[in-house]
Amino acid sequence: MVESPSPTQTLTVSSSENRKSIMITSSENPKSLLISTSQNPNSLTISQSPNPNSPLPTSQPQNPESRFAFKRPEVRVTSEFDSDSALFFNKVSCKLFDSLAKLKLSFQNNRNGDVSDPQLGFFTKYFSVYYDVEEQNALINGSFNVGKRLMFKGSQDVKAQQGELAMVASHSDPAYKLELASAVPSVGFPKATFRFPLGEVSLEERGKEEEEEVKRVLSVSGIVKSQLLNGLCTAQFNDDNLNLRYAYKDEELAFIPSISLPSNAMSFAFKRRFSPSDKLSYWYNLDSSSWSSVYKHTLGKDLKLKAGYDSAVRLGWASLWVGDEDGKAKTAPMKMKVQFMLQVPQDDIKSSAVLFRVKKRWDF
Repeated sequence: MVESPSPTQTLTVSSSENRKSIMITSSENPKSLLISTSQNPNSLTISQSPNPNSPLPTSQPQNPESRFAFKRPEVRVTSEFDSDSALFFNKVSCKLFDSLAKLKLSFQNNRNGDVSDPQLGFFTKYFSVYYDVEEQNALINGSFNVGKRLMFKGSQDVKAQQGELAMVASHSDPAYKLELASAVPSVGFPKATFRFPLGEVSLEERGKEEEEEVKRVLSVSGIVKSQLLNGLCTAQFNDDNLNLRYAYKDEELAFIPSISLPSNAMSFAFKRRFSPSDKLSYWYNLDSSSWSSVYKHTLGKDLKLKAGYDSAVRLGWASLWVGDEDGKAKTAPMKMKVQFMLQVPQDDIKSSAVLFRVKKRWDF
């Protein structure tokens, strides 16, 4: 069905000379509709020209207050209770300025609500302040980079009026670094530490008492690691002491012997994994004949059973972890971690005790 135009409306139809295009114009709404045909009879193109009298689209004015809108930072509250000390350890933190800075408040309280050890911290990437309210003391840390391979950092204990300044120079290979650190106020030469892929070596000047006199002597310390016979050999030295440690580990077995020189104190650790959820660890000290062992059984990611014995303190124990033992509370179910522990002294079984710890996190 085709409706006829109203009496007040005029339609104009024009055709080009080649009769391949037709233009229709309405007087009421002056828009042109162009219908053109190409040489292909099966092709038809329709286009519409804009109305010159129609108003241009205008953007809505932006509220100036929205530019300065302040988003309330998320507040995180973590509380942990230890039945052994009967204390609550609390921490309140929030990120500011689009996570560029962090504000943290920590304190302890007992069951009566008495607050102790309040501390306030403000942290950014290159600057931090840690303030102890009871001691009325602040620890200030700061750092800045000069180019890509040079960094300066420093720390200051306000109350003790002591600090440290350090310069770290990096090689094109980031595994190689040289650090020079000096105490403030300066005492002797700065400490030099050279880090490389196999470990690090430090050279510093220390005070040594000899016949009621303090002499400054050079001290060398460091640690070197290297692969040896499908294991990792580690040598840690400090002045006249040397500790050698070898660690062999595969998917099921780990064996770690160690010896200290010149005391010749020897010890070794043995670990055996029976299945992905069962593991036994054993430590033995040949010098003191003391030993300890731990058996661990996991049930999924958030449940772990552990039992062990320590001959040095003659104590047997068993514990149950709900939540990842090494993880944070935010990754645990309901953001809560719980540990129950049973301690049984070998010499006095009647004095056995049940301890527990609970850690909970809230996000606001």
